[in-house]
Amino acid sequence: MSDDFGAFVAGPRMGIPPSGSGALDSLTFVVKDLIDVAGAITGGGNPDWHRQQERAGTSAVVVQRFLQAGAAMVGKTVTDELAFSLEGENEHYGTPINPRCPARLPGGSSSGSAVAVAAGLADLGLGTDTGGSVRVPASFCGLCGFRPTHGRLPMTGVIPFAPSFDTVGLFARTPAHLLAGGLALLEASPVEARPARLLLAADAFALADPETRTPLRVAAARLGVTTEVEIYVGRAAEFLEAYTTLQGLDVMRSLGVFLESNPRFGSTIAPRFVGARALDPAVEPRWRTWRQALAARMRALLPPGTMLLLPTTPGIAPLRFLRGAHAERFYRAALALGSVAGLAGLPVVTLPLATFDGCPLGLSVIAGSGEDEALLAFARSQGA
Repeated sequence: MSDDFGAFVAGPRMGIPPSGSGALDSLTFVVKDLIDVAGAITGGGNPDWHRQQERAGTSAVVVQRFLQAGAAMVGKTVTDELAFSLEGENEHYGTPINPRCPARLPGGSSSGSAVAVAAGLADLGLGTDTGGSVRVPASFCGLCGFRPTHGRLPMTGVIPFAPSFDTVGLFARTPAHLLAGGLALLEASPVEARPARLLLAADAFALADPETRTPLRVAAARLGVTTEVEIYVGRAAEFLEAYTTLQGLDVMRSLGVFLESNPRFGSTIAPRFVGARALDPAVEPRWRTWRQALAARMRALLPPGTMLLLPTTPGIAPLRFLRGAHAERFYRAALALGSVAGLAGLPVVTLPLATFDGCPLGLSVIAGSGEDEALLAFARSQGA
């Protein structure tokens, strides 16, 4: 096993000292290779994309915010190709090693950032999250993860994938660092942690692997669940179809010109772009309307002070490498779980509150739109 667990992009390790002083003094962070760092090429996890890019003249706004808050940047990290995966596997640059369960996948697409933080190579990690690309590796690697309300963070200097879902997200080993990093990204002040009314999404727990449902429910009970609800109402397949359709059409708008250059993709990634190309734009209005109705329903379910619990992933990290029917089952459940917050644009934290067979399991907490500060405060109240 390499000293850096395969977390970093090839070449000399890049570092940038802090540009200011603040809440992140003495902390270090890493940056997913979908996010610009001044002086570096943003390679996107794909050699043909990398070849077409020039070095970034300025760092992304989210990187600047960390530097200004006192953190030092200590490297750029491996990503799945252009973010189109939840596995953490990259056929061109290698698959980072999951420090908690080395025989298993690290999760993606923000694989390198998660691995670097889990291995203690950095205190904080910047990633991106569309359908779970921060939340899934956080769960697999035993980390705290944060996906903010869609639109709360500027995406300037971030490669667009599916912009109506994309957001920058954050990894940390502790809730305290998650709070500090999240507030620095949001440029927000802390709020007092208040008791929350916690709802358990019973039908989401039914999507978890049978052997992991009990430890996840035990973890939820420890947080103080008050009520069980259903969020899919028997239509989890609709969530999956809405997400994959709207994401795919977004992808074609963002990356269609690049795809016309016939770039090389890994064997698991190439079919996903083929699927996106095959989507019929005529179906988009139907699913946009569906998405708006879901967002309204979730706003009504989650007023300030109410939060929703569900599994972050269906189970522990799958064994390397995920193929065939096993991959299909994983994606059906993982995307259905991850799509709830993504479709509704809601903030989520995932906390490493359970284990199975010696590997971590994340529990997700979703809050109402714009309740990011309260959600981070709640996460902080759950640990040191």
